[in-house]
Amino acid sequence: MTRERGAARHRRWFALAAAAATGGMGLVVAPTATAADTGPAPDPWVSFADGYYQFTVPQATADGIVGTKPSVLELQGNIGPSGTWSDLALDPSGSNYSTRLGPLEPGLYYYQYTATMGDRSKLSFKEPTSPVAVTSEPTWNTLFVPGESVQWMSDIAGGGTLETMTYDSAVTGRERSALVWTPPGYDASRAQAYPVLYLLDDEGQSAAEWSQLGRAGQVLDNLAATGDLEQMVVVMGDVNVADPRAELLDNLVVAARDSYHVAQDAAGQAVAGIGEGGAAALETLVSDPGEFSAVGSFSGHLDASINRPTATAINEATDLVRLYVGNVLDPSYNQNYQLAQKLRTAGVEFELDGVNPDSGATWDSWRENLRDFASRVFQDSDGAPSAGHLALDAPYTAPAAGSITTPDVDANGIVTFETGTQWADAHDVTVWANWAPNGAWFRVPMTKVGDRWRITVGPLDGFYYYRYVVDGVDKKDPADTATTLTAVSPLYVPGETDQLLADAPAGTGGTISTLTYQSTVANEERKALVWTPPGYDAERDEAYPVLYLNHGAGQSYGDWVETGRAQQILDNLYLRGDIVPMVVVMGNGNVSNFQSELFDNLLPAARGAYNIATDPSQQAIAGLSMGAMNTLTTWLTRPGEFQYVGAFSGFLFSYPATDAAAINAGTKLARIYTGDVSDFTYSFTKSLVTTLEQRGIEHEFAGVTVGPHGFDTWSQNLVDFLPRIFRPDVAAGIPIEATVPKPENGVLALTVADAGQAVTLSRATNVGDRLRSTGQLPQVTVTDSRTIAQAGSSGWAVTGQGYTFTSGSVSVTADHLGWAPRLGTERAGLTAGAAVPSTMSAGAGLSTPATLASATSEGRFGSSSLGADLALDLPVDTEPGTYTGTLTLSLFPVD
Repeated sequence: MTRERGAARHRRWFALAAAAATGGMGLVVAPTATAADTGPAPDPWVSFADGYYQFTVPQATADGIVGTKPSVLELQGNIGPSGTWSDLALDPSGSNYSTRLGPLEPGLYYYQYTATMGDRSKLSFKEPTSPVAVTSEPTWNTLFVPGESVQWMSDIAGGGTLETMTYDSAVTGRERSALVWTPPGYDASRAQAYPVLYLLDDEGQSAAEWSQLGRAGQVLDNLAATGDLEQMVVVMGDVNVADPRAELLDNLVVAARDSYHVAQDAAGQAVAGIGEGGAAALETLVSDPGEFSAVGSFSGHLDASINRPTATAINEATDLVRLYVGNVLDPSYNQNYQLAQKLRTAGVEFELDGVNPDSGATWDSWRENLRDFASRVFQDSDGAPSAGHLALDAPYTAPAAGSITTPDVDANGIVTFETGTQWADAHDVTVWANWAPNGAWFRVPMTKVGDRWRITVGPLDGFYYYRYVVDGVDKKDPADTATTLTAVSPLYVPGETDQLLADAPAGTGGTISTLTYQSTVANEERKALVWTPPGYDAERDEAYPVLYLNHGAGQSYGDWVETGRAQQILDNLYLRGDIVPMVVVMGNGNVSNFQSELFDNLLPAARGAYNIATDPSQQAIAGLSMGAMNTLTTWLTRPGEFQYVGAFSGFLFSYPATDAAAINAGTKLARIYTGDVSDFTYSFTKSLVTTLEQRGIEHEFAGVTVGPHGFDTWSQNLVDFLPRIFRPDVAAGIPIEATVPKPENGVLALTVADAGQAVTLSRATNVGDRLRSTGQLPQVTVTDSRTIAQAGSSGWAVTGQGYTFTSGSVSVTADHLGWAPRLGTERAGLTAGAAVPSTMSAGAGLSTPATLASATSEGRFGSSSLGADLALDLPVDTEPGTYTGTLTLSLFPVD
């Protein structure tokens, strides 16, 4: 809260500072050493290419440091989900250990190399020639990934200066040091002393970490450059000694006054700290009201009691008291809830920044706390919490030990894993899951609690699959009895991403059934899983189109359902009107002769059990990895058997003799997919595309899907492939799809004007904070000649959704694409959809379906012309290249 007396004191301070500035500060001299000059030298074991960081550790060097050859060497750091400390294996390759990490979100990462020996003992180290990057963690190194979202903590030219200040401590009886940031143009001789902010570290840290991990110099430089910081000096010190109050007031403050031109009155002094540093700041607030005009606590606490007279003294002498806390992973979460209650009860006026939902007690939180607090001190504060922060309205109670069977997911995406007691004697247990930045597998170390192992991570969002690793041995979660055909267990966390992988509302989705048949190839009874759509009618006159969906090597017929979320994808796409009713057969491809198994056993069995088409125009085949290889071979050697073909991360070791004309004549769609450079089949798939082009075999290359050789990639491929099959032909141009109901007396149809090979947006131009390309959607025409008996009271709607834009291995998500729909036909009951800004304009973009236009039962009749203005917004530092993507349109009846 802001009080009038505080605002008045601030105005007096500003008036004095302004008078000093206009009274002869003269020229501003740029400092010779800025905060940006203080970063550590890079780790020579790290290189960057194609959006990934490559870690290459010479085996001889690592083995020499460890003293023996380790069982496993891992990269450890805050590289896991939401900055969780995680492990990533470095695989032996030639004379090196190596791994690839990325694409990384912009931010600061810290990491080390850790060797695990046969007895499970561990030794951590850093690259030996690089200097110490983190004082309290000498085996760590740091890696800063720049980007627009972290510009506020990036290096800039002409910033302030960071220096080391040494002083004698009467509390410790020895010389100590602190870091001091002075603003650009700092003038030790100016008439008005500078206000000063004292930043205190936490127990176990060092003051240097405000620079090393907190990037305090860069945060302050950027605030100063944007005019959001009062000109001040910032002193970063350590008071975690026997008498924190004396160290702060009698040593650190006195030393700063002796060495720098800083204020000595309360109006010009502020203090804030992390953890125990925050506690020291709050304790000083209570013991010495009026010593500091502003006090901030970052994940801190307060043990002292506060009586009414003390509260009154605090309110009269203090302009700002502001509390910061992370999410429930912050150990001080409940302490801060109690602290807020204590301050309210005592009548102390304070502000609460709210709960940071993104992280707990980490430097990711504390950097944001510094940015917010520094912009408020020595000026008015509006008292509002940071955008997106949650209320701190109740203490947190973790799930009780022994109460968790499958992982516990709370309302904010915080997930707790807990094992049973079966691994009570293990040396180490980790959760191994596909939660690396690109869907690769990271191990998150668990902590032993009693006879169980436990870890809480988050917030998470989307679908994951996991297993435990016990003393280096993979173990499926024993509590998971739902998945029986795969070696991993599923975890779905509701949120903004992976919504198509969520369970459909009960009773609305399709059905998974098991098809049992006799295999003459394997000489055994075999099984397949079959998805039938909602309302499947085994007796309907028209047979259902059918997709045969194949798994990869080392998998089973259950992987697409239990790991790939095929059922949820099909359910959700069907309920959204994005796919036609179809049957999907997921067979067992682990046989010596795939072609014989498919044509002699699986197809006859599926046709005998389900009402599915035999016409090639109503048959599709697709698969991943080995299943993609089998799919490709079937397509090329049995032309015309399946007119829709999808290959996800597939290639061929050798190419059979092919008849391009027959293949082209018998194929409506052949679409090739690949993961990015972390997919080991990437280069093979690109070679496949080249070979198909050379042989004149018509196909589509879907571009690069950001992700590895795993279901994170293949599920996206399935989402893209399904809406494209069994559709009527549409005009050439951008891939656009439409749902066409079975006609009776009339039709509901959609056509799109020819746009040539693709809609070409204007050349990207810099419009200040982004690069913008614009264009227009080809004319879209909806024809509705359905009778009232056929359509009833329904109208129709056209929706559109964009898909990833790629240029080589670089990709841009579709939320960067926005549109402004418009009508070419005006009549009652026909409405253009709302404009959808891109994510860079605070919108959702077209990564999720948005309405192009809709018609009521009154406005649906006849032909309707639709259009839209398109805009692709990209960060100004986007890598140059030609980015290609797709925009899919869907037409469906609406009640």
